[in-house]
This record gives sequence, structure tokens and C-alpha cells, in this order.
Amino acid sequence: MLIKNLHEHQKGLIAVFAAGLLWSTGGIFIKLITLNAQQICFLRSIWAALIFIAIFKKKIFYANLFTFINAFLYTGVLILFVNATKITTAANAIFLQYTAPIYVLIFEPLINKAKYEKVNIITIIICFIGMSLFFIGKLSSGDMWGNTLGLLSGIALAGFLLGMRKNKKEYQFSSIFYGNILVSLFCLSSMFNKLDLSVPNLLMVSFLGIFQIGIAYAVFSYGLIRVYAIEASLIAMIEPVLNPIWVFIGCGEVPSITAIVGGIIIIAAIAMRTFIYESPAVTIQKS
Repeated sequence: MLIKNLHEHQKGLIAVFAAGLLWSTGGIFIKLITLNAQQICFLRSIWAALIFIAIFKKKIFYANLFTFINAFLYTGVLILFVNATKITTAANAIFLQYTAPIYVLIFEPLINKAKYEKVNIITIIICFIGMSLFFIGKLSSGDMWGNTLGLLSGIALAGFLLGMRKNKKEYQFSSIFYGNILVSLFCLSSMFNKLDLSVPNLLMVSFLGIFQIGIAYAVFSYGLIRVYAIEASLIAMIEPVLNPIWVFIGCGEVPSITAIVGGIIIIAAIAMRTFIYESPAVTIQKS
């Protein structure tokens, strides 16, 4: 029994790592695809919704009120993140989205009418220092707007995480499914603009929908029930680490020194807080 449990745990760790690896590919393909942000969102979400139907079948249609509230927040996460990645550097977009756990630490005590813990206050302060580094120095208007969208994506993700924690587990994947449906509806009009439906674009956007969102979530859910939440949280942090590396290799995009330092501060603060005192805020991802 012990050997079996260890084997299941190892499979869970590999699954969570694989999910983080797939999530990390978002930046490079969003940068390489010549379609605009809304067109990418539409096509990616159509593919993701189809994959969810194929994997979860009729269970994906189960819903309650929280399902649609969370789906709306998830819609914001996807659209804001893709637009941020198109406008500013991939590193800025992913690091700023990854501030979501900080907003959870801020708002969860208010929702639950609980006291703020000292470790959370320290983590929040450190992360805000890291965030401030993205908005200093010589910034173009595009960088400023992209960074703002990245921050908003993090806030939307925090709302999504809080909403998912409030909802029953059987409705969680429904929220993501309906979120992708909403994305496709919001971005439908972009498909009537000039489209570059070249083979490379179609292959890359299909990969984003099928693997980077659809299969990644299925693999992550498989791993999550086989590992501790703290393990899943820490392993999933490979996404913001690898995302800008893939973009550097594939596009030659180099983030500013201040952005790199800010990102390191944010990731380190969240990782240390998770390691010292397990956080429920980073048990589900997705951009």
C-alpha cells in the first residue's frame, strides 16, 4: 500500500509539473501568432471549450450561480492576460498576473471577517515593493498600458480564485468551460476583421487551446488530488519562471532589469509564504 501511495504521489508531482510546463508556453505563442489579441482569445477558447467537453462530457454543463460569476472573472483573466502579453513584455505580463495570491491575502480576511496574519502582511508589503519596480524607469505608453492590464489580470485571477474556493468542487471545471464560452462570445466580433489564418497561426493557436489550457487543466486536476496543496503551489511556480525564458529563446525579448528584480521579489515572497504557511490561494491557475 505504501509503495502504491508513493507511486501515485510521484505521478501527481509529474502531472503538476507537466501542467505548469504547458501553462508556461502561453507567452511565446501569443507573441509569435500574428493574429490580434482578441482573435487569439476567440480561437484559443473555442478549442479549450471543445477539449473540456471531450474530457469531462456532460458534467461540464452542471452549473450554479457561482459557476457563472467565476466564469465571468475567468473571462477577464484570459482576455486581459493575452492583451497584456501582446502589448508589454511576456515577463511583465506573467509576473504581474502572478500577484493574484497577494490580492487573495488582502481580500480573504475581509470576506471571512478574520484578522490579518503577520506573515501575510509582510508578504503583501514585499510583493507591492516588487510590483512597484515594473512602473519605474523609462516606460513607453505601451509598456505602461500593458503593465496595467497585467495587474488587472492578477486582480481578476484573485477574484476567480476566491470564487472557486467558495463554490463546490463539482462546479469548478464548469466555471472554466463557461469562461471560455464567454471569451469566445466577447471576442467574436474580432473575427470579422482582417484575419491571418495561415497554417503556423492556426497550429499555434490550436496548441494554446488544446494543450496550454484544455489538457493542462485536466492534467493539473489529476495531479492535484495526488499531492499536497503546498507541493502543487510551489511546482506551479515554474510557469512564471519559464514563460519569459521561452519568449527570450523564441523571440529574443529581454525584460528590463527592474522587471526581472521585481519578478524575483514577487515569486520569492509568494514561495516563502507558501512554504512557511501553506496558502490556499495558489492551488489553481490559469492564463
